[in-house]
Amino acid sequence: MSFVKDGSRVSHYEYDLPEGRIARYPTETRDGSRLLLVPRGGGAFLDSQFSALPAQLRAGDLLVVNETRVLPARLLGRKPTGASAEILLLRPAPGGDDAVWEALVRPGRKLKPGRSVEVGPGFDVEILDSAPGGGRIVRLVTDLAPLEAIEQFGTMPLPPYLDRSAEALDRERYQTVYARCPGSAAAPTAGLHFSHALLGRIDALGVETVAVTLDVGVGTFRPVEADDPLDHEMHSESYEISEDTAEAINRARAEGRRIVAVGTTVVRTLESAADEGGTVQPGGGSTRLFLHPPHELRVIDALITNFHLPRSTLLMLVAAFAGYECTMAAY
Repeated sequence: MSFVKDGSRVSHYEYDLPEGRIARYPTETRDGSRLLLVPRGGGAFLDSQFSALPAQLRAGDLLVVNETRVLPARLLGRKPTGASAEILLLRPAPGGDDAVWEALVRPGRKLKPGRSVEVGPGFDVEILDSAPGGGRIVRLVTDLAPLEAIEQFGTMPLPPYLDRSAEALDRERYQTVYARCPGSAAAPTAGLHFSHALLGRIDALGVETVAVTLDVGVGTFRPVEADDPLDHEMHSESYEISEDTAEAINRARAEGRRIVAVGTTVVRTLESAADEGGTVQPGGGSTRLFLHPPHELRVIDALITNFHLPRSTLLMLVAAFAGYECTMAAY
């Protein structure tokens, strides 16, 4: 009996990724990246450039972007002993105190409740409690507003696969040009390739653009260890959809216009907020939605997405939209 890969197992999403194929720095211009056009219904793949994206859009399309803003949430400091330590802020802890956060810490065994880390002059982080998954609940101790202290002393939390420290250029380039709502521990990377000029060209075509917000967590970088997708516990992410955005999406669907999602975070947001018929409900919440074959997506018609790692939930989401064989053939 032959073994057929159909996307039902996590091991079906393995592929060879030479280290040298990972771009560790952005292109000189945002829209200078390469673009692979993959017809969802079959047909030849086409190599292109991201700057040529407007040629793939048409008047009446509805482009949906994620306007979350990445916080420089990686805090580097020292313990009272002088040893180095790292705090990665994930999200404000429930309770309404904007100085108390859920975080990951390093070294985990040394930073137990009761310990503290000096990040900068007048800025300490106290470890208050342990959290699920090896995390911590921490308090930011500073005379500044918490977000102001993070902006002043933090560094950008680059994905681990870039294998480099954050640099000055990352303050701008690891952020979309339309980022507005601070809260992400990682960028919605598909949107990084849009420049203001490119968005202007898209608008001139008669393409409507609306925004949602989903705060990206670091769980997006973690490979799936289980081979059965049903055994994987998805990380939780907060999202928000305004009434105007929901109305625009539902109107476009009713009129037969295409919904074009910029990134997997937009897909997760829309699918989390859609009812069985695909009507998107306004409002906010948190989602642990894990999209993978044979799940059928209900809202979008086209997807602009970045390159994804083997065994990642993001690659499986793409396969749920484009089909397993089509997706892996593209990779």
